[in-house]
Amino acid sequence: MRGTKPDEQLERPHQGRLTLAMLRREAASCTACDLYKRATQTVFGEGSVSARMVLVGEQPGNDEDLAGRPFVGPAGRFLDEALERAGLDRRSVYITNAESTSSGRARRAAGAESTTSPARTRSRRAGHGSTRSSG
Repeated sequence: MRGTKPDEQLERPHQGRLTLAMLRREAASCTACDLYKRATQTVFGEGSVSARMVLVGEQPGNDEDLAGRPFVGPAGRFLDEALERAGLDRRSVYITNAESTSSGRARRAAGAESTTSPARTRSRRAGHGSTRSSG
């Protein structure tokens, strides 16, 4: 779906609800802003879809961009330690980011500011937080 325009409608299941799988596909093919040009891949959220706790970072770092998973770099190790001290299993929470692509390289290379993509906005409206994770 590269080339998806911000105002195009998402395919919806017959109940009219968006699914995480649908949002993940849309985020992976989003070209609404230039952030995708500098990212290796989309870093979508992960964890329990029925989690009682959602942790939202700012944006994926280089480690997350390369791994395609949220919070795997230094911040992820810190988060894992904090969750363990709190008696929580990382798999019991949902971890994501406000941005689904690493804009750090884009910001350093082009002076661009991070923007919220239409895919992320639709994800928030659907009640799923953000589409990418940070580390």
